[in-house]
Amino acid sequence: MSLYEQLKQRCQDDWTAYIQHAFVRQLGQGTLATECFQHYLKQDYLFLLQFSRAWGLAIFKSEDLASMRYAQAGLNAMLDTEIGLHVQYCRDWGISEAELQALPEAAATVAYTRYVLDAGLAGDLLDLHVALAPCILGYAEIARWLAEQPDTRRADNPYNAWIEMYLSAEYQQAAASERELLDRLGQDLPPARLAALEKRFRTATRMEISFWQMGLELTD
Repeated sequence: MSLYEQLKQRCQDDWTAYIQHAFVRQLGQGTLATECFQHYLKQDYLFLLQFSRAWGLAIFKSEDLASMRYAQAGLNAMLDTEIGLHVQYCRDWGISEAELQALPEAAATVAYTRYVLDAGLAGDLLDLHVALAPCILGYAEIARWLAEQPDTRRADNPYNAWIEMYLSAEYQQAAASERELLDRLGQDLPPARLAALEKRFRTATRMEISFWQMGLELTD
């Protein structure tokens, strides 16, 4: 069994609570309150800035050229493409770039992003990618899960573009590449190391749950 599947299996209750969160369900059904989605989008912008720092840290933590280039590609994609696309998407939802730049970080945003950075600083490249996995791989899985649900609305759903973005072949391939790297770095782990990584994965997954809850409850 791959490292990713092992981690999900060990953290199944938390993982299910994340993938099938009420925020996700309402988004798929098209019933999520507009202000909840807007709050999520605003904080996700701030998350992406810290996520870019995590990719920079991945370059520093890499011990071979292939891993460095992989992390560099992730950083370039974030800074040159993804953040710009997110700003445009926020604009479509009535959120200006000036508003995004003036936003304070919500407590859930600080907790999650700094946890990821701390995992990378305190650990090695595998620790960092395990902490990133619930975001990168989880969003790909959420999009697939939503596409399979009979009550997910695709037509006339204001959030369908979000579903399509993470269901796209491009994003699914990016997630597959991340999974391959995770599994390559996590080969033949002793039980103690696997247990430590399980703790990192579980904590990051709980941070993702808190991020959804932040959007649902409009908390700062």
